[in-house]
Amino acid sequence: MAVVKATSADINLLARLLRAEAEGDGVLAMLLVGNVGINRIRADCSDFKGLRTIREMVFQPHAFEATIHGYFYQRARSSEKRLARRVVDGYQHWPAKYSLWYFKPPGACPQTWYDQPKVGRYKAHCFYEPSAETCQNVYNTF
Repeated sequence: MAVVKATSADINLLARLLRAEAEGDGVLAMLLVGNVGINRIRADCSDFKGLRTIREMVFQPHAFEATIHGYFYQRARSSEKRLARRVVDGYQHWPAKYSLWYFKPPGACPQTWYDQPKVGRYKAHCFYEPSAETCQNVYNTF
């Protein structure tokens, strides 16, 4: 059962985002990016207050480098569509299980990013999650 509403067009859009943001780091990295995206829709807090759909999340201004720099516009392959469906259906994995932010630094992960604590790193991406006091919805179970 989906944790956010998703049409086939939404799955395609999310799959394109996964590919563009993390294809170089493999399947798990793409799933982690998907976790962050779904968390942003579910959280309804911080920079993500009012996001209700996958389309709103993907095209939120300044949210994803891939949508800004053009490599987002590669087509979604069936493998990425399967990954997108998995995260829409509730798949979660540490360090993105509750994360709302990630980025790919040139070196080590800073301990905080925009005042959010680091929870971990997977390959090139560092992940950050909010406190329960500021963003309780991201910690609610499905």
